Amino acid sequence: MEASDKKKRLEENTPVNRHGNLKTASSDENLLNILNHIKSSKTPAVINYGASWCGVCSQILPAFCRLSNNFPKLSFVYADIDECPETTQHIRYTPTFQFYRDGERVDEMFGAGEERLHDRLWLHS
Repeated sequence: MEASDKKKRLEENTPVNRHGNLKTASSDENLLNILNHIKSSKTPAVINYGASWCGVCSQILPAFCRLSNNFPKLSFVYADIDECPETTQHIRYTPTFQFYRDGERVDEMFGAGEERLHDRLWLHS
């Protein structure tokens, strides 16, 4: 299955975000704008760095989207490392979740696990 087919299938299985607090970074420039907004607005946020070819990422992304509905005060961002190659060079493992508070990165989680992710989101919300 090609990457574009995987991405399309993944988007079809992703739950609807009810609060408008979920964004997808579509390019390096877009991700930089999102990061600048997180830093300047000091809004609590979580960024999910993943890849369309990563099986674990594909499994946790629908849960990430579902959880965005449970934490409306958090900003949720999904960044595909292949679509944002310059700004995601520091990412060594997918999925990687980075948590921001008051414009600063305060936590990081590697790997999946919906319960682990839920607990971290609750901690940082």
